[in-house]
Amino acid sequence: MTPSTDPADCQVLRYSAFTTDPAGGNPAGVVLDADGWDDARMLATAAELGYSESAFVVPAEGERTYGLRFFSPLAEVSFCGHATVATAVALAEREGVGEYLFHISAGDVPVEVTEQAGSYLATLTSVEPHSEAVAPQDLDEALAALGWKADELAVEPAPRIAYAGARHLVLVAGTRSWLADLDYDFDRLKRLMLKLDLTTVQLVWRDALDEQGNPVFHVRDPFPVGGVVEDPATGAAAAAFGAYARESGLVASDARLTLYQGQEMGRPGTLTVTLCADDPRVRVSGSAVPIPAPVQQS
Repeated sequence: MTPSTDPADCQVLRYSAFTTDPAGGNPAGVVLDADGWDDARMLATAAELGYSESAFVVPAEGERTYGLRFFSPLAEVSFCGHATVATAVALAEREGVGEYLFHISAGDVPVEVTEQAGSYLATLTSVEPHSEAVAPQDLDEALAALGWKADELAVEPAPRIAYAGARHLVLVAGTRSWLADLDYDFDRLKRLMLKLDLTTVQLVWRDALDEQGNPVFHVRDPFPVGGVVEDPATGAAAAAFGAYARESGLVASDARLTLYQGQEMGRPGTLTVTLCADDPRVRVSGSAVPIPAPVQQS
């Protein structure tokens, strides 16, 4: 990639992902040409924005191929789905729809951008996922930090740590009310997450099937390690959850899942997760739109 000579590309853009409404979904900062930016500048920019993550595009070889780094207000993150979607849409607005390839610290993530009904839809394909059991004492500590009890979890599937570019502890609640009433011990959960190298804890409740017979889930993602209480729409966790759901038998090997997130925060978003029986990777789709620049006070 040749670094852009357009000064606008060095500006911090703002997009909201997994929504067509700038007031919904998950906001992310996007810098389309961060060539020459050091870690301190990226971190400071992410902290100033205050979003759960921001994305920084750096040079890479190949047509429509880019390096991509993600920073929360506190640290670099291995993979961020909503910032990937936001970046892909920002690039599509500049270069056109089609296929893009991002080199991230976790591996290569292809993204296809299409235009539908006047908005852009991006579909990312995760790195190959896996999951592992969570130690009983760590599960007990997570539940204690959340204020949950073990018998309030669904009987099946069992909690696991799932990975599709970043690690997430997945807990399936037995009732919707446990997601709606989320109130947790920020510092206690953060200590456990740092110990287990978790990006978020994904809290899930399964709803009825939609009109097409596809599974529907409501999710919330505490994100204290990123310096924010909750992430509004979490693409990396959605990818990890898709792999977990397939592995545990919660959904079929070929499935299309709808995840609703952010309603309780006033930033509703919709994430579509697609599973293919012949591919272990997980596809996560969503729209993204620019957020209007804040009005400058005179």
